[in-house]
Amino acid sequence: MAIESVREYFRQYGREQDVMEFDASSATVELAAKAVGVEEARIAKTMSFYKKEGDGCIIVVTAGDVKVDNSKFKHTFGMKAKMLKGEDVQRLTGHAPGGVCPFANPEGTDVFLDVSLQRFETVYPACGSANSAIALNCDEFFRYSHAQSWVDVCKRIEE
Repeated sequence: MAIESVREYFRQYGREQDVMEFDASSATVELAAKAVGVEEARIAKTMSFYKKEGDGCIIVVTAGDVKVDNSKFKHTFGMKAKMLKGEDVQRLTGHAPGGVCPFANPEGTDVFLDVSLQRFETVYPACGSANSAIALNCDEFFRYSHAQSWVDVCKRIEE
């Protein structure tokens, strides 16, 4: 189970006990916000994309109230944003849809955090299952996710 691999991953930081599991699903931003008890924007939404070349994938984690801006994505990564197909998600990220996170990923996974997260003191990414999360500040999140950099590839979702 992917949540167990994420707990094991957090053991090296002494944070395995901080992984939260919920009785209800947290597979979407809306459900995760209800499960955690925070506004949707503070949910760290993980999206996975195909790489331009080679194996593996790109993971971009954003605030829950934004969406990827295609022109910003292309400018930053030099390619059009193409999300992973359902059948490729677990193989390339190590996690099933609904629980994809930037922790305990396979070789070839490149993680980037969007600056939209920096508005918050604490954010809540998933932890490998459709009913899990962990509370992290942005410095911890960057360090634990082994992110390559902060990027600006999003825009606010129009109301």
